[in-house]
Formats: sequence, C-alpha cells, structure tokens
Amino acid sequence: MTENLTRETFLEKVFNYTENKDWKFEGDKPALIDFYADWCGPCKMLAPILEELSEEYGDKINIYKIDTEAEQELAAAFGIRSIPSMLFCPMDAEPQMANGALPKAELERVIADVLKVEK
Repeated sequence: MTENLTRETFLEKVFNYTENKDWKFEGDKPALIDFYADWCGPCKMLAPILEELSEEYGDKINIYKIDTEAEQELAAAFGIRSIPSMLFCPMDAEPQMANGALPKAELERVIADVLKVEK
C-alpha cells in the first residue's frame, strides 16, 4: 500500500535536506515518490496504478505520496512545478524525476531501469 508522507516523515524516510546539501537517501529499499494534489485529474488517474504497483512489487520498493498542497515546502525543495511528478530514488544513485501521469508499463520500465527492481 502507498503511504502519504509529511515533511517530518520525508526527512526521516527519504532525504533530510535540512542537514545534508548533497543527496543522501535514508530509505532501506528503493522508493517511488508521487507528488500530487487532490484537485489534479491526472493524479487521480495515476493513484490506482500506484496502488497496483505497490501490491505487485510488495516489499521490494516503497511507494510514497506527497500532497503538494499540504506540503508546499517539500514541493518547493524539489522544484515541483507540474503535477503529477514522480521522484525515483534508487539505493545508491542520484534520484531521477519524471513528470506527468506515466502509463503503468512505462512506470515498470523506469522501476527496472532506475530503481533496478524487477517484480
């Protein structure tokens, strides 16, 4: 199941940007982070796909959601200008951003290529 993050849980589970200038991933497995808003149509189309991926990949990856309306500081910290935007966080490499509601097959390809995780 996907998990909603607040600023506090983001700092703990993903990246503590208040202490580190350079990227330092805090997670114990690769993560996909969806920056969304409740009023965003494409975000609503993406939500069930992310839930499916969460079930299919199980405990191989974490899928998080960040409400950009509630967490404006996080959205600003990552320069989010359009939603949905997704941040892919591999264990040992720089994170990569993707914009727009990507189809499920494309998300699976990015999970394989960037996060190095197969179902």
